[in-house]
Amino acid sequence: MQGMRAMKNQIKVFRAKFNLTQGDLADDVGVTRQTIIAIEKDKYSPSLDLAFKIARRFDAKIEDVFIFE
Repeated sequence: MQGMRAMKNQIKVFRAKFNLTQGDLADDVGVTRQTIIAIEKDKYSPSLDLAFKIARRFDAKIEDVFIFE
């Protein structure tokens, strides 16, 4: 896809570090488990608000959780 840039993420890594399931993270940030699954698989790019909520949940910088390529 020429001209399109992908946003990768480290959510799975952070979830493992914090011993959280996809469901736990979803509950903590106010979305469904399916949303977390889609974000982890790079099928869905979260809103800026949701990306910040996820990063805050991990006490991390947004750029450490989400990598814009």
